[in-house]
Amino acid sequence: MANSVGWGIIGLGNIAQKFAKDLALVHDAALMGVASRSLVKANAFKKEFNVPFAFDNYDALFDCEEVEVVYIALPHTEHLTWSIKAMEKGKHVLCEKPVGINRRELEAMIAASKKNNVFFMEALWSRFIPSIRKIKESVDSGEIGAVGYLQADFAFFALDRDSEGRLLNPELAGGSLLDIGIYPVFLAYLILGMPEKISADAKFIETGTEVQIAVTFTYKAAHAHLFSGLTATSPMTATIAGNDGTLVIHSRWHEAQGFTLDVDGQKEEFHYPTVGKGYTYEIEEVHRCLAENNTESPYWSHKNSLELISLLDKIREIAGIRFPFEG
Repeated sequence: MANSVGWGIIGLGNIAQKFAKDLALVHDAALMGVASRSLVKANAFKKEFNVPFAFDNYDALFDCEEVEVVYIALPHTEHLTWSIKAMEKGKHVLCEKPVGINRRELEAMIAASKKNNVFFMEALWSRFIPSIRKIKESVDSGEIGAVGYLQADFAFFALDRDSEGRLLNPELAGGSLLDIGIYPVFLAYLILGMPEKISADAKFIETGTEVQIAVTFTYKAAHAHLFSGLTATSPMTATIAGNDGTLVIHSRWHEAQGFTLDVDGQKEEFHYPTVGKGYTYEIEEVHRCLAENNTESPYWSHKNSLELISLLDKIREIAGIRFPFEG
C-alpha cells in the first residue's frame, strides 16, 4: 500500500484480533508483521488478516524493516520489557493500557522514547472515540456548568474464567482495577483532573487477586464515584452532572456511540457512531503524530499517562493491592 504506515503486533490474543480488524479500516495503515511465542498462532493470524510476515519471537518482528509501529497487546507484566526493546530497535510504540504496572515502569518507557526519538503512547483508545471527545469539549465549554458529580462503572462476571489467565492471575497483575477499573479512573481524570483526596475499598479472592473495587475521588467542589469488578455485571453507564445540566454516556460508556444531554429538563440525544470497534481513532492519532514528527500525542500525552498511573498506584496503596512479584 503506497504511503502507508507499516504496523506490527506482538501478543495475538482477543484484543489484538479486534485491533487488527480496525487497522484494516484505516486507509493509510498496513499490518506488515505479527509475532507470537507460538508460530502456529502467528501463522493463523497471518492467514486470517493477510499479513506478509509472521514470527515466533518478538525480536524478529522488531528487526523487520517493513514494521514502523509496534502495537503491544501482551499481558501487563510484559509491557515494560517489550516496549523498551521495540523502541531500542527504533520502532514507534502503541502499548496497551495500563502501559506499566506502576509509575516507575512508565518513567523507564518514556525515557526510552526520548532516548531513541520514537513515538510512544498508551493505548487509551476511549480518549479518541468521537463521543468521548465531544463530551470533553462540551464539559470544558461549560455546557452543563460546573461539574459537581461524576459516576462511572465497569464490571462483568469473570470468576468462572481460567485462574491462570491474564484477568485473574496475580502473577500477571490480574484483577479488575488495572484491566477495567482504569476506564472509570480515566474518565474522572479526563473531566475533573487530579483529585485532592482518594478513598478506596477492594474485595479479594483466595489467590489474592482483587476482583472488585469502589473508589471515591474528592475534589474542591466535586466528587467522583468509580467502580470496577469481576463479580457481577454493572450497567456500564457514566454520568457527569453540573449545576446547569447532566450528561449521561450510554452503555457501554467507554465505547459509547452517543450520549444524552439534559439541560433544564430538556433532553437531547447525540449520536456518534464509531468506525469499527473504535480503535481506528487511536490509530489515526498515531499516524497524525508521526506525520508531524511528534513523539507523543497532545490528546493523551506522556504526562497524562504518568498522572493516570499515579492515580492507580495510589488506589492500589490505599486498597492494599499488591502483586507477588512486587515483594
